[in-house]
Amino acid sequence: MLVTDMDRMKGIASVSTPLRKLPPEWRLGLAGASAIGVSFGFARYGYGLFLPEIRREFDLPIALLGAIGSATYVGYLIALVLAGALSDRIGPRPLIVTAGLSAAAGMALVAFAPDPTALVVGLVLAGTSSGWVWAPYSDAVPRVVPAERRERMLAVLPTGTAFGTVAAGALALVATGTAWRYAWAFFAAIAVAVTVHNARLLPGGPSPAGPKTGVRVRFFRRPAIPLFATALSYGLIGSVYWTFAAELVAAGPTAAAVFWTLIGLAGIGGLAAGAVIERLGLRSTHALLFSMLVVAVVALGTAPGSFAAAGLSAVLYGPAFMAVSGLLAVWSYQLFPERPATGFSAVVLFLGIGTIIGPAALGVLADNAGLSTTFLVTAGISLLTLPIRPNAAERVRS
Repeated sequence: MLVTDMDRMKGIASVSTPLRKLPPEWRLGLAGASAIGVSFGFARYGYGLFLPEIRREFDLPIALLGAIGSATYVGYLIALVLAGALSDRIGPRPLIVTAGLSAAAGMALVAFAPDPTALVVGLVLAGTSSGWVWAPYSDAVPRVVPAERRERMLAVLPTGTAFGTVAAGALALVATGTAWRYAWAFFAAIAVAVTVHNARLLPGGPSPAGPKTGVRVRFFRRPAIPLFATALSYGLIGSVYWTFAAELVAAGPTAAAVFWTLIGLAGIGGLAAGAVIERLGLRSTHALLFSMLVVAVVALGTAPGSFAAAGLSAVLYGPAFMAVSGLLAVWSYQLFPERPATGFSAVVLFLGIGTIIGPAALGVLADNAGLSTTFLVTAGISLLTLPIRPNAAERVRS
């Protein structure tokens, strides 16, 4: 059903004068990208960026660091399951506000953590924010954006992670040593501001169209298997890279921060994901993006400490990782148009399983065989994902 101008205006609350001049879908896009940037670029992936500093201050072994990384994804997994169950009942606004508050509280706790226990609690709480935040936008977009532009918007929203990563990397350049705590306090303050903005802007309550009576969608059926398998692999690859990549870059916090910033800057290229999917289709886009991930991970694994390898890895990984997020969102929307938020939550469930398996299992491998070998194994997983290609668009129904 097409969204009318009146529906869109009802769905968007009043905002500041400059933003009010923008079309409703642009306002939603900016709000969504900022919320996703905070939840992923700061609250979730900030752990990997500051991992060398955290490791030194708390004197933690790398296997334990991997276990902590997995623990943050457990909170994420719990949150996304709840988000999928609640989205149809309460609408996107309460879930996205919960995401922002979780990010702010968790990052504030990390900033002032006196011991490893408080650190882990803060990281897990902050990590839940990414589980709350992403899927509800699959419900918000159809309520605000005209049908012909929805898939492109769904592909663009995840690139907020790129902007968050750029900001985090730039801040890490000056927040060296014990000053990493000030960076996390700043992250928490930004999370509060973004949450307030989204609370004022987003549509509240269940969909105006009312409950979808008679619509029962069986999510775990054959047409969805390639999508779920891709999400699982993507979660595993991404969690290992974000957790341990900074450890393979040339020594020193400045090098890691520059590397992180470069990933984010390159990741802004993910804004073109919607256009690329429209031009090439899901199958070819899938092959292109996972090929880029293979090369990006191999580059770090084969030449740790090399600036050239780190640069190549960053410029390939950034846009590929951001664009795969968009690919999954569009692919899910095509398969589950009747229940977009819940359908996408099922996709992110598998992504979450991959993120939990990755740091813990491959952290143990890293302790025994080294991070270089671990990254080559991760590249192999990405390579095995290439044959798992999207079928022609097929809806999943009961």
